[in-house]
Amino acid sequence: MAIDFLATLTFILISTFTPGPNNISSAALGALHGFRKTLNYLLGISVGFFLVMFACAWISTSFVDLVPQVEPYLRYIGAAYALYLAYGILKASYSFSGENITPLGFMAGFLLQLLNPKLIIYGLTLFSTFLVTVTDKLLQLVVVLGLAAISFVAISTWTLFGSIIKRYLYRPRARLTLNIILALFLVYTALELARIL
Repeated sequence: MAIDFLATLTFILISTFTPGPNNISSAALGALHGFRKTLNYLLGISVGFFLVMFACAWISTSFVDLVPQVEPYLRYIGAAYALYLAYGILKASYSFSGENITPLGFMAGFLLQLLNPKLIIYGLTLFSTFLVTVTDKLLQLVVVLGLAAISFVAISTWTLFGSIIKRYLYRPRARLTLNIILALFLVYTALELARIL
């Protein structure tokens, strides 16, 4: 079976650039701390993303075929996690005083990937459906490096977006509006994962 490059690329770009834990947290941290202070977090996300994607590529060649019943459970866990993040974003205060919380670092971004069910679902779906014919380990490594690069561009874009709107977040109404919008994006992500939409 040949790879449909247009469908695969469309799936990758939509999945990578739409709101999810990585993008939303990057935007929030960009708003709180700016791009430069968020860079270590972004690098942690990228390294964790690479490792999770490589594991998904390796596992997908046999796991989903052996235990197809696990996929719906992963979707529901991912949806619940996205709703939890939405609640956290909705309550975010964006305090800009000198007592700001320390920016999240490399390990926080890295661990987010290991605990990100959406990423695992994305990786298993991508490699067990779109890239099922990519079984050579070296080719999988090249594909995963490309995916990690696309992911870094996506989270950087969201971080820059957060940094740009930071100046407006001194206003309580602007903070509330941003929190509601970002939380709604995560709720949408959860509903999509649970296939309610």
